[in-house]
Amino acid sequence: MLIICFITLYPIWYVLVNAFNDGEDAMRGGIYWIPRVFSLTSFHAVFRSDGIMTAMWITVAKTVVGVIVHVFFTAMVAYAFSRKELIGRKVYMLIGTITMFFGGGLIPYYLLIRDLHLLDNFLVYIIPAAFSFFDLIIFLSFFREIPAGLEEAARIDGANDFQIFYKVIIPVSMPVVATIALFHGVYQWNDYFTGMIYMNDMDLQPIQTFLYRVVAQSSSNQMLAAMPSGVSVSVTSQSLKLATMVVTTAPIVIVYPFLQKYFVKGFMIGSIKG
Repeated sequence: MLIICFITLYPIWYVLVNAFNDGEDAMRGGIYWIPRVFSLTSFHAVFRSDGIMTAMWITVAKTVVGVIVHVFFTAMVAYAFSRKELIGRKVYMLIGTITMFFGGGLIPYYLLIRDLHLLDNFLVYIIPAAFSFFDLIIFLSFFREIPAGLEEAARIDGANDFQIFYKVIIPVSMPVVATIALFHGVYQWNDYFTGMIYMNDMDLQPIQTFLYRVVAQSSSNQMLAAMPSGVSVSVTSQSLKLATMVVTTAPIVIVYPFLQKYFVKGFMIGSIKG
């Protein structure tokens, strides 16, 4: 187990160590455990580079808005699917299951996005990802385990279906809500493909697309050329790439522990008796 943990964590540690080391000194190699010459110059260069802060704000915005829309819409549809009186439920389930295994392909999907006027539109990050049938199945499995007595008690008090969903189902479903929110948040944060394919406007591209250009298209050299001479003295292309990786990965790593508690916490303790 220790060997597996080491193999998993050491590459992350190696990136951190070299990112916080002086760029020119790191070119000599031999840095494995701690920075030999500690320096924040690479991070300074990252935040001084053109476009990165705009890309960061776009990523934060699309992650927050995307998670809220996705969780709300998917949970609402899943709650409707959990109702036995829903007409045609089996047909809908069959159609949804088929979409999990078959798709139209990239070109038809691109044409659809174009016809919906979502090219170079911030909503391209939100609307296509607003619903996931796989996440619906997770929600559906959870909703089916909620005792019917909770809904019956709410109906006796005069609540309608929407009030039951907002005030009863969602509050007791926070573990699955947090799980889906984390899964979709990680997807939104790490998604570079959408920005690369559907965004020509550089001001609307997310941080992961920016990182892709740094790593795959040698944009780090362009970033270095754009730096003031005093900033890029000890910054190299490699150190800039590593620092950018740390900056783009750190936020989602920091958020994860705050949601992890929902994975192991009981969700129905004390909610109903008998």
